[in-house]
Amino acid sequence: MPEAIPTDIKVVKAELADLRKKIRYHNNRYYNEDNPEITDYEYDQLMLRLKKLEGAYPELITQNSPTQMVGGEARRSAGVLVKHDVPMLSLQDVFSKEEICSFVENLQRELENPEFVVEEKIDGLSLALRYENGDLALAVTRGDGLVQGEDVTANARVIKDVKQKLKEPLPYFEIRGEVYMEKAAFEAVNDRQELLGLKPFANPRNCAAGTLRQLDSRITKERKLSMFVFNLQKAEGMEFATHTEAYAFMKKQGIKVIHSYTVCHTAEEVWRAIEAIGESRGSLPYDIDGAVVKLNDLADRDKLGATSKVPRWAIAYKYPPEEKETVVRSIELSVGRTGRITPTAVFDPVRLCGTKVERATLHNQDFIDSLDVRIGDTVKVYKSGEIIPKVKEVVKEKRPAGTQPFSIGNKCPVCGSEAVREADTADIKCQNPSCPAQLENHILNFVGRNAMDIKGLGEAAVRGLIAEGYLRNIADIYHLCEYRDELIAKGLVGKEKNTDKLLAAIEESKKNDPQRLVTGLGISGIGRAAARELMAAFGSVTKLMEASEEELLAVPDMGEISAKAILSFGRDESNRAMLRNLEEAGVNFVQERSVLTGTEFADQTFVITGTLPTLGRKECAELIESHGGKVTGSVSKKTSYLVAGEAAGSKLTKAQELGIAVITEEKLRQMLK
Repeated sequence: MPEAIPTDIKVVKAELADLRKKIRYHNNRYYNEDNPEITDYEYDQLMLRLKKLEGAYPELITQNSPTQMVGGEARRSAGVLVKHDVPMLSLQDVFSKEEICSFVENLQRELENPEFVVEEKIDGLSLALRYENGDLALAVTRGDGLVQGEDVTANARVIKDVKQKLKEPLPYFEIRGEVYMEKAAFEAVNDRQELLGLKPFANPRNCAAGTLRQLDSRITKERKLSMFVFNLQKAEGMEFATHTEAYAFMKKQGIKVIHSYTVCHTAEEVWRAIEAIGESRGSLPYDIDGAVVKLNDLADRDKLGATSKVPRWAIAYKYPPEEKETVVRSIELSVGRTGRITPTAVFDPVRLCGTKVERATLHNQDFIDSLDVRIGDTVKVYKSGEIIPKVKEVVKEKRPAGTQPFSIGNKCPVCGSEAVREADTADIKCQNPSCPAQLENHILNFVGRNAMDIKGLGEAAVRGLIAEGYLRNIADIYHLCEYRDELIAKGLVGKEKNTDKLLAAIEESKKNDPQRLVTGLGISGIGRAAARELMAAFGSVTKLMEASEEELLAVPDMGEISAKAILSFGRDESNRAMLRNLEEAGVNFVQERSVLTGTEFADQTFVITGTLPTLGRKECAELIESHGGKVTGSVSKKTSYLVAGEAAGSKLTKAQELGIAVITEEKLRQMLK
């Protein structure tokens, strides 16, 4: 039985004081001394009890309570911006031997017998460490590179490669390195993500970046980040003549410096060192995306200085995209919600950019024909943008005898119905509207998180319900309650408890805003943003289906193709019957007019990505919209702000490339004050 909450305020205060004292002690053992005395479970029980008491008596919450701290450090350190003492500039990228030789020869003309250091360019997140009198005082991300970065000291302290104390204390010592994740650690994190039913990270760099900005240092420690130091930023109390001399001092302090570096004197030596690093790329336990060439002499560096963006004394050579050969074992055909047939090459697993790859889309018949991809062929595979696997070409000289050109054919691989290539497109589509594959994907889209959000209807359950005849269209979902006992007996969605949970979720979904229903209908070109604009314009699904083309085109951002798709959907008698069925089942068709509580975000467009600390994405969107803002699903030049949480991924990258302001949930709330 859970321990009851005391009613005597003196007893409560005494227990709060005792809990806070215990938790602070164990925080220090865990985060600072790296020597915990209790298990994570025991620690969690203490924290849960403290949260429960503070929830019952919020007036007793103090600023220094462990619930208001992160990893033993004050919550103020999470997301706080810190001024750079030394700018953390990026490097100019080059891609050829000629550019490398030009860089070396230019410096040889300008300087007397310059030495160059060639070292690995780790694919990670840049971090500066500041030591004061030998103790680690601050860890700062690159941020804007010039003025300020983010204070992530609490998380840096739990990275095993970050030295907490120098053996030879200097008054001030600032170094810069790269936080990264080894391939084995990355695989372990993604295994755990899958076990928990969470989305896996795209690559080690994204995972490392998201982990370093975690609000909970316990998670950072669990994910086992690593760090190499690659530069001396500033030192007081000791003079260093060269980069390698600074490295030697760092090694004596126990600091982990970049793994592989070579001192060179000529352009040819520099190029050979770059080639050697490139050849070792596949055998390293971590990902690199290039090699760095930098001057060894620190005085020469000061003499050359920097532009507003890059130092003149260093350059980064970027290797071509990593490619590997593999053998195509089969070509699978899948049918999407619209009936489009997509071919996918299945090949022997290879490792690219830190992850295992064994499948890549072949897009359509034209793409297959242009490469002449056949089952049994050896192909070269790479990752576009180091994320999406793609087939580059066929190694024809390794083609085995007897292979045949591959054709998608004119039959649907799922239902056997006629498949036809649409005019003026490369798409081959199944012509059967009742094709199980189309129905399955249509229903999965309808019940998905972005649409009606009915939890419990996964792929296996949907497939089983279709096969048993319970689902013939999306409206049938709302009649499953009529077959409760049969569903339990057949175990199509689990036993009694799971079946009842699903039926309850279906019933609850009837209350959803109709924009979710419109999103789930699967009308071509109508996603969440468009559905929201349509409901704002028409107020109900019924009025939407009765709208003329002119009325539809008057909706913001509505194009002719999307308008025609809505008209076509609404005129189809089977769709009209399905909509009547949904309305009769009690699904909400009328948009409740939102009441503005403020206009702070008027004329501003937001995109939400990642996992926010306290708000779900729907809650965050509602908060923004209630203050006059607009929320869309993709980043573009029209985006005003990206609200980013943990594991923000590609949307964060795109926002940074476009110069879009990136804010946290906390900053969003501050903007409303």
